[in-house]
Amino acid sequence: MRVEDHVMFTVRHGEWKAGDKLLDLGAENVAHFLASVANTVNLKIPEYLTGVMNVAGILSLAEGLSKKDFVDAVVAMKSPGISRKLGPLVFEDNKKIRKHLVDVARALLVRETLSRKMTVEYPEKPITDVSVVFPFPEDHVNFTAKHGRWIVVKRIMIDENTPMADIARLLASINETVTLKLPTYAGIDVKGIDAWFGEFKKVRKAEIPLVLEKYRHFISSNYAEREFEEHARIYALRKALEKIGLPLDIPAKSLEKYLEKAR
Repeated sequence: MRVEDHVMFTVRHGEWKAGDKLLDLGAENVAHFLASVANTVNLKIPEYLTGVMNVAGILSLAEGLSKKDFVDAVVAMKSPGISRKLGPLVFEDNKKIRKHLVDVARALLVRETLSRKMTVEYPEKPITDVSVVFPFPEDHVNFTAKHGRWIVVKRIMIDENTPMADIARLLASINETVTLKLPTYAGIDVKGIDAWFGEFKKVRKAEIPLVLEKYRHFISSNYAEREFEEHARIYALRKALEKIGLPLDIPAKSLEKYLEKAR
């Protein structure tokens, strides 16, 4: 049976029910749809982490850091002191396993801190309604795409034995897929943005203000059409943080490693 070209996201879990399917696969349409998916999953990831870390405590820490100047906040989030504060906020005593959760907690801290100072989400609205027939009657999270050579299936079937952190892992993995594919469909000059920050290699603490100053001078219209300038700006923020050694997105791999070793 031939599967039609499409991009689809559906979720059914408790009170969270949402779903949409895109069949008009013009590049701009796909880019907007993917951005909506990213906003949807990023909005929900924190609540699926509450079983493995003190999310409320991390949000409180983010609130305090957000009162700092942009540069000071980023420097603080990179500091060993923040690692010492995040350690007690994850629910794991095994040091070898705990480091994976601390990585996730730091990513959550970065995103939550910066979201209080600037826009870190795409301009599209998240998917909140159900406008497609669910592909499965069971509780699930499902993201599928087929367009040319791009074929992806990311899915988890949820029952009473499913760890909530495993759902967070899949949501983070969906976001990573979107992060990789969206620039192609949006026509964002990724190589140009990478080159903009190309002078920075292994960034030391003293160089963090220089990276952020470079970001402040980033002109998104030079790297994307007007419709996707904000998307390019978020890509540039992600790249600047990457140079510094901080994540803007929850790392699915860290959650995967934690779940593997915690079993």
